[in-house]
Amino acid sequence: MSVRVPFRPILAPIIAAGLTLLLTMAAAAQIEPFVGSYSGSAQVSSADGRKIDRDMSVQIAETRDGFQVNWTSTTYREDGRIKEAKYSINFVPSDRAGVYAAAMKRNVFGHEVQLDPMRGEPYVWARIVDDTLTVYSLYVDADGGYELQQFDRSVAEGGLNLDFQTILDGEIQRTVSTFLERDG
Repeated sequence: MSVRVPFRPILAPIIAAGLTLLLTMAAAAQIEPFVGSYSGSAQVSSADGRKIDRDMSVQIAETRDGFQVNWTSTTYREDGRIKEAKYSINFVPSDRAGVYAAAMKRNVFGHEVQLDPMRGEPYVWARIVDDTLTVYSLYVDADGGYELQQFDRSVAEGGLNLDFQTILDGEIQRTVSTFLERDG
């Protein structure tokens, strides 16, 4: 004879909280080798052969729910102009091992969610495979074409190796490969 224990509604939130905690702990273990501040310089190579000098920095930190990547890119134009761009994205574990969803805005319920690429916003996600943290940004243009940016940051002695590329409708437009030295 088996005894049937009724499922109690109170158990569902406890189980959900436990699973969330396990996913967050797994994310913390995966991101730990990347945590830190890094900086360096490189030349961006364009599809037309032009090379543009650029300074780069990135800070990677654990957060309560996953991790955050902040990066700055300073471009030095031939005409003397300087352009600085700063980005900051929080990532949270997804249901897939080693894959993280970007938490870039809050929905009506206060939960951080992805942006909508059909509205011209980037769809961003990250993954960690071995010693490489990759961040992808996908943009869908008004004509249905796409731009994909891929940032590969691999753990190396004294810092990170950065490999970046922009792909526009299947054609590589820009590439960067450089070493980012760990700060301090």
